[in-house]
Amino acid sequence: MSTKIKVENPLVVLHGDEMAQVAFTEILARFVTLPLDIQLVEIDLSATKRFSSNGAVIHEAISALKAHGVGIKNAGMTVNRAQLDDLLSQHPNVVESTLDPLATKSPNGAIRKGISGNITREDIEFRNIQSVRPNWIDRDIEVDTMETGGLDFSYSELSNATGVAKVMFVGSSGEPVELHRRSLNKGDPWMLATNCLEEVKAWAHRFFQRAIEEKRDIYLGLKDTVVSGYDGVMRTAIEEIYTQEYQARVAEAGLSYQYELIDAQAARIVSNPPKRALWGVPDNVSGMKLFKLVQQLKRYGLPERKAHVSISRMSAGGGDQYGSYNTPSPEGGVIKVIVDGEEKHARYVKEGDPILFMSNDRDAIKDWVSQVFKDAAVNKKEVYFGLKREFVNYDEVYSSIILEIRKELAALDTPPPSFMIMRPSRQLSKMICDPPRWGMYPAQNLDGDIFSDISAALGGSLATASSVIISKDGTKLFEAPHGTAHDLYVRYLETEGKEANFNSSALIFAVANALEELAGRENNSALTEYAARLKSALIETVAQGVITGDLKGKTTAPDAERIVDMNGFLDAVASNLSA
Repeated sequence: MSTKIKVENPLVVLHGDEMAQVAFTEILARFVTLPLDIQLVEIDLSATKRFSSNGAVIHEAISALKAHGVGIKNAGMTVNRAQLDDLLSQHPNVVESTLDPLATKSPNGAIRKGISGNITREDIEFRNIQSVRPNWIDRDIEVDTMETGGLDFSYSELSNATGVAKVMFVGSSGEPVELHRRSLNKGDPWMLATNCLEEVKAWAHRFFQRAIEEKRDIYLGLKDTVVSGYDGVMRTAIEEIYTQEYQARVAEAGLSYQYELIDAQAARIVSNPPKRALWGVPDNVSGMKLFKLVQQLKRYGLPERKAHVSISRMSAGGGDQYGSYNTPSPEGGVIKVIVDGEEKHARYVKEGDPILFMSNDRDAIKDWVSQVFKDAAVNKKEVYFGLKREFVNYDEVYSSIILEIRKELAALDTPPPSFMIMRPSRQLSKMICDPPRWGMYPAQNLDGDIFSDISAALGGSLATASSVIISKDGTKLFEAPHGTAHDLYVRYLETEGKEANFNSSALIFAVANALEELAGRENNSALTEYAARLKSALIETVAQGVITGDLKGKTTAPDAERIVDMNGFLDAVASNLSA
């Protein structure tokens, strides 16, 4: 007779890449298929499979989640240019121009939009993990951002009728060419932003010259993987200038240069600030947020963190850079936005200038704000919105929706939670420098990534947080908020698996949350008890001082810590689970 716990409903399992996938495979074997009689609907979302299927596996994943309602997702690679070239060389019959965007882009946004889901990320409440408090006072770090172009100099409107928006380009031929179109509903916000590539290059020269003159290590951060036609264009231009004109001078001066995705880089710098650096963030919206944060940290330092941070990211509408149409201008000319045959805005662009058009769905915004307020009301959280309403029409729509939702909650005798609307830069500073005990910080995709990574890094590690995507129809997809751990995977391969270093905490917690959700849906008390024991085993393991290297020195009893590799940690969790 089987001693396995019987689970009636299937669990959707979305596999990923690199070291996270090595750990995920082991976690599923130890903590899911071994103790449970459960059907797994497994879909391979690795970069190779996404490429070879031309993105079809992402549609399979969305369909499976809609059909079954509960899933667990592992981290997947976002393919950069070098990795795409490698995949193309491995598949010589594939023509790049015929590839679906889902074949190479991050699957995350497409899945969130496909199930109409929004993300909530929260700290895992380990008993003995201390928040990271690096010494920021008098650190000589400066943030350098562009003063022109970008979203700060965009044009935005609220659609006054349901219809179709077209992005048109008129070049040397004089004939209008349609670059992009999308449907808009009445009240949906849309935005057009461009950047002058010549000004980007001029900024790059000033940036590198300043770093050399002031003898500062150089950091550059953009989101080129997700917004390749905008941030990717800027990165290519900036790094070409660096390679051709400044790389040798930087080396000669004994300085370093590092490029990193802006969310990961923000987490790294805030949690482990270099002594003297120039941090280049060309995007002036992210740049000004980080500039103001760094100024505060240098003056006042980082407070002791006793807060439980909850970050809700709006994803369902695809309403920021992540859901945008972005591309370099094919030549000099005029870019126009036409809504239902009426020209709404036009501006001149030069060849190569990055162009970005984005919109949001008012109904999706309302669903998200409703989800935020309901979560905050039930869990007694204070809500802090970051909006630039007085300057950007794109953000103004949130004000009316917030008022609508509060009135609707009041009509249902549900006390609306306390909330505050502040500037986006102040929202980030509030979360880091002046956090309440239980605060929720709603943000769209890019800000959400930056906020989440910083918060997780200060909380101990990117692996000490949980994340869930919740859709309006009740579909839930649990995940770990960290990435694939590329560097650890390279070392794993180099040592033929002998060095397997990875913190599996967030993945284990996500699996436990998914099982707990399944248990609730089918009233399965045995599964409920098992999911609770799995969480307890994880938290108890860390409480015993058994940790992976990323948490070294971050517990309340550093002298009692025992550093183990991935397998040693999983062994310890399994031992506590069976105790």
